[in-house]
Amino acid sequence: MIDRRPRLDHEAVPLGREFYARPTLDVARDLLGCQLVHDVDGQRRCGRIVETEAYVDIDDLASHASKGRTARADVMYGAPGHAYVYLIYGMHHCFNVVARDTELAGAVLIRALEPDDAALGRTDGPGRLCRALGIDRRHNRLDLTTTAGGLWIAPPLAPLAEPIEASARIGVDYAGEWAARPWRFFLPSSAWVSARQRRRPALPEARLPTLPPEA
Repeated sequence: MIDRRPRLDHEAVPLGREFYARPTLDVARDLLGCQLVHDVDGQRRCGRIVETEAYVDIDDLASHASKGRTARADVMYGAPGHAYVYLIYGMHHCFNVVARDTELAGAVLIRALEPDDAALGRTDGPGRLCRALGIDRRHNRLDLTTTAGGLWIAPPLAPLAEPIEASARIGVDYAGEWAARPWRFFLPSSAWVSARQRRRPALPEARLPTLPPEA
């Protein structure tokens, strides 16, 4: 079957600071359909964002910012449009973008991508997409509003043709009533959404790295 999806133009430019300097929930929704891009080792790896989660300010007990301005969460209090990358379970990297307006702190977790042909493995989950695109803690605090660091987000290639769905965030049961907030946003038709009940696409065995379970 011929893949007729539009491809990212090499002249594409990153989303500007003003895109991220808005309420975190708005940014989380508007990131759906955008293209996450990593230019690495002479190769462009990218994919369409199909799932996000918002983590909003210091009162949100699911957010790292709820513990105050720690060394880990400090970037969430900084200028919007920077990367927040951390490690969970000692093995999975998670890629977030700092996004906030009047909030003291805020970030959006990128949970899943619909990959282009250059992606090296599954991207239906935050740890998997970081592994596929080569994102790790070296990219923490990187400015995403410029291509200088090689990691950035471009506007959508086409307008969304479907409604956005929302649900509770995944793996944050410890946050009490905050765990039920419908701050996970996704495109329901995408096979790459990371929720366990959704169908995942079949890939050639050579492109399926073995990964432990992740949140």
